Formats: sequence, structure tokens, C-alpha cells
Amino acid sequence: MADKNEKLFSEFPPISTLQWEEVIAADLKGKDYEKTLVWRTNEKIPARPYYRGENLKGLEFLDNAPGKFPFVRGNEALNNWLIRQDIAVNDYAEANIKALDILNKGVNSLGFVFVCGTNPCQDDLQVLLNGIHLDAVEVNFVCPCGKCNLAETFTEYVKERGYDVTKVSASITKDPLGKFVLKGKLCNCNGETAFEKLKKQVDGGDAIPGFRTIAVNGKTYGNSGASIVQELAFSLAQGVEYIDKLTDLGLSAEKVASKIKFNLSVSNNYFMEIAKLRAGRLLWAQIVKAYGIRNDDSARMIVHVETATFNKTVYDPYVNMLRTQTEAMSAALGGAHSITVLPFDAIFRDASSFSERIARNQQILLKEESNIDKVSDPAGGSYYIENLTASIADRVWKLFIEVQEKGGFIASLREGFIQSQVQEMANSRFMNFASRRENILGINQFPNFNEVITDDLDRSVFEAVGNAADDAEIETLKPVRGAMAFEAMRYKTDKYAQIHGRPKAFMLTIGNLAMRKARAQFACNFFAVAGFEVIDNNGFETVAEGLQAAHAAGAAIVVLCSSDEEYAEWVSQIIPLAENEILVVAGNPANRPEIEAAGVKNFIHVRSNLLEDLSGYQQTLNI
Repeated sequence: MADKNEKLFSEFPPISTLQWEEVIAADLKGKDYEKTLVWRTNEKIPARPYYRGENLKGLEFLDNAPGKFPFVRGNEALNNWLIRQDIAVNDYAEANIKALDILNKGVNSLGFVFVCGTNPCQDDLQVLLNGIHLDAVEVNFVCPCGKCNLAETFTEYVKERGYDVTKVSASITKDPLGKFVLKGKLCNCNGETAFEKLKKQVDGGDAIPGFRTIAVNGKTYGNSGASIVQELAFSLAQGVEYIDKLTDLGLSAEKVASKIKFNLSVSNNYFMEIAKLRAGRLLWAQIVKAYGIRNDDSARMIVHVETATFNKTVYDPYVNMLRTQTEAMSAALGGAHSITVLPFDAIFRDASSFSERIARNQQILLKEESNIDKVSDPAGGSYYIENLTASIADRVWKLFIEVQEKGGFIASLREGFIQSQVQEMANSRFMNFASRRENILGINQFPNFNEVITDDLDRSVFEAVGNAADDAEIETLKPVRGAMAFEAMRYKTDKYAQIHGRPKAFMLTIGNLAMRKARAQFACNFFAVAGFEVIDNNGFETVAEGLQAAHAAGAAIVVLCSSDEEYAEWVSQIIPLAENEILVVAGNPANRPEIEAAGVKNFIHVRSNLLEDLSGYQQTLNI
């Protein structure tokens, strides 16, 4: 038996970073290290090919335990987040029945979404919350218009039923600044300011320590196309604006901070999203501490996370399950207080019982099968994530300071700074989608060739619909989806096909076997993105044979798939035989000017603007 003090793997000598870099440089054979191995996120954060222990030097937050200030490693010692599902409240009794049903299926946090203008009274709450034990289940009241005045009503309800108020956890999404972002009007409050009304709500719910009566809906930024850094920086700035405005009205910074709940989105950048939540807690704790509070508990950043809508799709919607699964895992590993997984079909129809069940079970799987909730700070100690946490915190802090230097959150909104920052990032991402530098599976890459939507969908599914008031004082943000433009284009083809038949793109494969196969596969994916029927072929002996087959198939587009070296020869043969087909060359050959001079004007390749080119083909075909 080996000596218990003997180190494992002692026969393997330590390898220095310099030695690793020398091997990498040799393998690269002269290629640029930064361009080849280092990629940059939308936030321009460089991600190295590997990280080592030495990369953690100088990160002071590493020494803090989970549940301890500044809470980077989690607000609590255990990572036991709440599984939340929202319920639309159109009828109090029906909503109650559904709530009791899903509580028996793994949910322990309920979100009640009221119709705009609803203001529930005691009797309404008695029906809505009947049979729900508030000392065991978190309840959240979502008021889209911000007109609910539930703080005092709920507090009275809790007291009348004899609950121990220290064991009740609840929240109201009262977020006048978030409404300002979407509506463009800060308040229509009959003489009171938005912050005076908010102060009344904070006072009304003060008797319940775990009743969060101020919301920061940072998910609006993420769902409008903002980067991770922007979503977090603007959310923190919004939180600070609440502290400043409410302390001016006489509340203590400690009380205000303890009543704020952040609602953030989580998207598909797996490691970045984990680090975002960790960085957010770090910065918020330090911001709140700067107000001179003594109770560290008030500096905890309580975050409810909802899976983003920005990257979800109408076409190939089952892929949304894959997206939300990794997103939920990011939120869980990042230390979210509670998580809502939106059903895979929620963006284009009322979710079904099936899709809601899947959404719940995605979180239950993380707990019961993966045991993520059994580990304290499961992401802690990862060289990569710890560095990402520090990098995100650094960039968020710089943007946060920029907002403060402009006079704060409201002043930055009125100036248009926040909106322009988000729009610039959204436009950059849209361009990345169009050029396929950023992929949306099933939409701009690897579409389902056989999928057709024949239902009449509302145009709002494919367009960014704003909620701005007629007398909006500022430019507002509009939640969008990255897939919208592509899906609108494909939906146009689907509707056209119902009357005129589906346009066909025919692969005329000829010449070099490897190249024709590769380019045919590329071209099939390319045209299927717009909903065209694609016809692939093994190969033709002559151009005439291939073109004859294209004519017989009734193809509107003929795509020549071969090698660069052979294209000039094939083009010289195909031009005299072509009729009304649109001729396309798959590739971007060096002798393109020669091919264009012969009469071919259309080329598709990896640097094509996919959206622009396909829209052009649709226009040519009068779709």
C-alpha cells in the first residue's frame, strides 16, 4: 500500500505556462495566436484557449465563502434555487386551481400575472391564495401596467391568517423605471410622482421582511438585444436610481436595498451567463455597502432569472427546449434565487399543458438528476469562470460609471444613451445572424427542410412591437428576437407556396466529387433557410444532363456545385442552354470576374449576407 503522504501522480512533473505556449506556437506553425485561438464575445471580452491557477492572482473575491459578503459565491451556503412558474390570472378561482396543481408537480415559487388595471382586494386574494401555504411557497405578483396596489392588501392577508412574517417570501413587480423604458412615460400618477407611489408600496409591505416590493426588470434589456454587460450595468444603474430617489423621500438606503428584486434574462452564452450572475452580486454588494449600511444581508442581490426570448424561434420550436435547458443550468450554476423556464412555444401561442410540464421538468432534472442544488457555488474555482466573473465585473463597472457620470439612469434614458447602446448591440447581432457569424440553429443554419407553417400567425410574431405611449417622452426599447427577420422571410415563402407552389432550388452537381458534395450541402442549407424546396443530386456527367433534369423538376433556381478550378468551363457550357432559371454559383472563386463576364451574377458563399441575398431571390421570384 502506498504511503498516505505520497502525492498522487508525482511521476508527472509540473509543466509551466511557458512550456505550454512553446508547444502551442509550434503547433500553430506561424499562425497568429490571437486570431487563431482567442475569440471575443459580443462584449469584446477575450476568451483564452486555456487558463491556469496563475490567472487567479489578484482576484480578491476568491477568499469569501458562499453566503458571505460580497456574495460572489452565492447568497446562501446552499445553492437551492426556487422553481417558478407564472400563471395568467383571468379568473381568481381558475388561477388558484392551476396553482395548487403545479405545486404538486415540483413548483415552489408562483408568479400571478394580472390583467392590466387589475387591483385585487382581500376577497380576491382569499380566492387566489386559498390552500397555498405562504410559509412554504414563494408568491410573486406580476402587474404588467404597474397599477396594482397590493402591498398593504397582501400584508393584511398574511397577518390575518397568523403567518410568521419572517417565513413569508413574496414580491411585486412594481417597476416605474422599467415602465418608463418601455412606455416612454415615467408616471401618470394624479399629482404624485412615481417614486412617492413606490414609497407608499415599500411602507405598505415593510412588515414582511421577505416581501420585495421594488422590481428591476433588467430582462427588458436582454430581450431587446443588449449584451450581458449592458443588461447588468443598466440594471444596477436602475437599482441605484431607486435607492437615490427613495432615500430623498426619507427611506433608508438599507430598507430600499432590502426591498429590491432584480429580474434578469439568461441566454445561450453558457459560461458568460454563469459569470454574469456572480459579477452582479459582487458589484451590487459593493454598491449598496457604499451607502454606509451595516447589515450585509441588505447587500444581497436577489435575482429571479427568466429564460430569454431574444434567441427563441417559431420555426423548429423544439430546439427551444435545448436552449432553455442550458440557460436554466447557467442560472442554477450562477446562483439565481429563482428560475422561470419559459415553455418552448410561449413566444408564438398560449403555452400548452405539455410545454409547461416540460419547462417545469427541465429544472427538476437539474435538481433531482444532476444534483446541482446539492453543491455550494458549483462554478467556483473554475479558472475560466472566475476570470470571466472578474472581466464582466470590470466592464460592467465602467459602463455603470458612465451612466452615473451622465447624471444617472433617468438622465441617461432622456439623453438616449441607454437606448442607443442597446440598439447598437442589437444591430451588430442582427448583422452577425445575417452573415452567420452567429448561428441560430434551425433558422440561419441547418433549417428543417420539411417544416412548413400553414397557420395564420399574427404579424407581431415576426416584428418588434413597441409599447410606447402616444405622448412618450423618450425613445423606448422594444423586445425583439434575433430570428424575426429570417422567420418573416420564410413565412412569406410558406404563404406563397400555398397558392403558387413552393419555389425549387436545384443542385447541379458536377465535376470534383468532394467539392460538389460539400458545396451542394452548403447550398441546400442556404436556400432552405428561406423555405425553398431544395433538390440535391449525386452528380451529372454533363451540364446538359443536369440542366435538363432541372427543367423537368420545374426549378426556379439552378445552383452550380463544383470546384473553383472547373467553374469557368461549366459556366461556358450552361449559359447557352439556360432558359429562365436563376443561375447561381456555389462558392467565391478567384476567377469570379471571368465568370461574371460570361453571364453569371449570383454567388453564394460563407461570407454572403444570407438574409439580404435570400430576400433578393424572393423579390426576383415575386414572392
